[in-house]
Amino acid sequence: MKIEHIAAWCNDLEKTKEFFVKFFEARSNEKYVNKIGFESYFLSFDSGARLELMHMDSISDYGHYNERFGFVHLAISVGSQSKVDKLTKQIVDAGYKLLSGPRRTGDGYYESCIQAEDNLIVEITI
Repeated sequence: MKIEHIAAWCNDLEKTKEFFVKFFEARSNEKYVNKIGFESYFLSFDSGARLELMHMDSISDYGHYNERFGFVHLAISVGSQSKVDKLTKQIVDAGYKLLSGPRRTGDGYYESCIQAEDNLIVEITI
């Protein structure tokens, strides 16, 4: 058994898609749009994992950590501590907010957390 994909509602679908394409080498399909205003992209990663980014004008974001649309965080493994450090710096230098790290956590992860487009939290880990 495997997770087929993870999905998140986005306010700015294009910027959110470009974040994952630029920094995590995701490949995007063509945008899907239906007649009621639902739009989405499926992003594919080399590992086979997929992320669906979705938008519809009727969906809103309350802005509270546990009362907003989207996922709590998405963890992406980049393979080494030096890659975590390098990618974190690239993303922060591009103007995104560093929420934590890079650091070794109490449960043994080496990670950083970034606030990406649409307030999506991305954990970059080994």
